Amino acid sequence: MRPTTVSLFLGRVAAAMIGFVSPTLAADKTLTVYTYESFVSEWGPGPKVKEAFESTCDCTVNFVGVADGVALLTRLKLEGETSKADVVLGLDTNLVEEAKETGLFEAHGVDAANVQVPGGFSDDTFLPYDYGHFAVIYDTETIQNPPTSLKDLVEGDPAQKIVIQDPRTSTPGLGLLLWVKSVYGDQAPEAWAKLKDRVLTVTPGWSEAYGLFTKGEAPMVLSYTTSPAYHMVAEETDRYQAAEFSEGHYIQIEVAGLLKNAPEKELARQFLAFMLEPGFQDTIPTNNWMMPVAATSEPLPEAFGKLVQPKTTFLMSPAEVAANRQAWIDEWLTAMTLK
Repeated sequence: MRPTTVSLFLGRVAAAMIGFVSPTLAADKTLTVYTYESFVSEWGPGPKVKEAFESTCDCTVNFVGVADGVALLTRLKLEGETSKADVVLGLDTNLVEEAKETGLFEAHGVDAANVQVPGGFSDDTFLPYDYGHFAVIYDTETIQNPPTSLKDLVEGDPAQKIVIQDPRTSTPGLGLLLWVKSVYGDQAPEAWAKLKDRVLTVTPGWSEAYGLFTKGEAPMVLSYTTSPAYHMVAEETDRYQAAEFSEGHYIQIEVAGLLKNAPEKELARQFLAFMLEPGFQDTIPTNNWMMPVAATSEPLPEAFGKLVQPKTTFLMSPAEVAANRQAWIDEWLTAMTLK
């Protein structure tokens, strides 16, 4: 916790009286990072990132977790300029335009020349730290013939259920919405009307959806092409696999940004630069189960070589998403009879 103005004043007076500045006082800085729950879970990257950055910054990292990336943006809008966050980590390219419109962020000032993401996304305000393609993950013990296209998914056997996420609260849910829109265009409402018969439930975020899937509540779930790597590495099983879709897959590029009113702005810039170093990037493949955007200290585990490699990548511009997001969500709500 940051010291109050009074305690700072008294500390400085005491230090002046004895001729030195207390090391404890000098190190008493807290970097507050808003992110999503799975990032800060005990198995997520958060604990390792915290340890690695604290070893270099003479500070304390305080992660504040919310359900998902969309929930992050919603919280920021509610808090406005009173937010205590220094860094927001967990938005994606589908939300950056809307995030900029809040006026709460400023340029990160980090050299991102070594960032590599499909499509070459770059931005002065938001810095990428990982990426992954969305995919339908299926249980091979239940489904022998998985869908091979989005069309197959939409028109397939309604008895084989899928768990998806809500695009109003979840970045994967929004990703699926944009994936369907990219493939079906104006026919998206009809596609959703067909797909709804296969949807077991719509969850607020990714964690709830994937938990239902692994508990056997449904044989399919919306997740990422990288998700099977977790099961192969951590559980030593090939049971859960990603279905490769012939049309291609929509990509999620996750980003972090600096708050204009960050209480610890210079510390925040140091953290953003640190995100592109091995100390952070090493945690991405086997803790966040996504793809790193910069060099890691070691090659990726062998399991990553067995993953689906999309031949076509879909990604709408942030401006296009911002201009149409609400209208497309309304289409989805109507088609899914949730409105």
